[in-house]
Amino acid sequence: MGATFISCLFLHFEGGMNLKYEPEQFELEETTIWSFKERGKWATHIGDYRGNCPPQVPRNLILKYTKEGDVVLDTFCGSGTTMVETKLLNRKGFGIDVNIGALKIAKERISFKSNSLYEPKLIRADATNLKGIVPDECIDLIFAHPPYANIIKYSKDIKEDLSRLEINEFLEHMKQFSKECFRILKRDKYCAVLIGDIRKNKNVIPLGFYIMNIFIETGFMLKEMIIKEQNNCKKTEYWRQNQKRDFYLLAHEYIFILKK
Repeated sequence: MGATFISCLFLHFEGGMNLKYEPEQFELEETTIWSFKERGKWATHIGDYRGNCPPQVPRNLILKYTKEGDVVLDTFCGSGTTMVETKLLNRKGFGIDVNIGALKIAKERISFKSNSLYEPKLIRADATNLKGIVPDECIDLIFAHPPYANIIKYSKDIKEDLSRLEINEFLEHMKQFSKECFRILKRDKYCAVLIGDIRKNKNVIPLGFYIMNIFIETGFMLKEMIIKEQNNCKKTEYWRQNQKRDFYLLAHEYIFILKK
């Protein structure tokens, strides 16, 4: 059913014009090295929300680890990239974010008409405390793309916004977040965390490994560690041309696939 469903999925514009709503020549990744030089622009995907990931990432994860009708939760949904993919791929999508502005953008981007049986749901909530919002062991796949501590600040005054925290406090909140992920995920299902390292005072802080260890200590098993090449970063060209740079440019992120 999956291939048939995807091949007949269309966006319906006013005036009767129909366009396919799927990527051209898409193939599932087969190795633990991923690189997407072109950010996907099918459906309503736009790379204008700072820090959002290419839609190829959630699409690969959804197709690899879920089936149609499964429940997919994005705990930091931002502009809704994952939610667009859940709608296209006929999954039950739930997107959580503390930022109302981000949720408004996501709402616009999931509003297209399609043949999907499921409409994504958006909820303003704190991903580190989902009690009373998400029951125990009800999620088939969690996709988490948290802020990289305070590298990009997504708000000025939202108390629950993790992007406003310094590294140590950020990691403490991630410990609570990992426990919530373990609680709400079904047994033998997967949580995928996209995270990168950061640099302070020209030295690398291995944020990715810190997060990986937090999830392992919570009780998850590390199924895969994928290296994702970073492309189209706005700051890269600035640092590339900086003659005083005495360090290598960080050009990778990790996708940790963690099994409960």
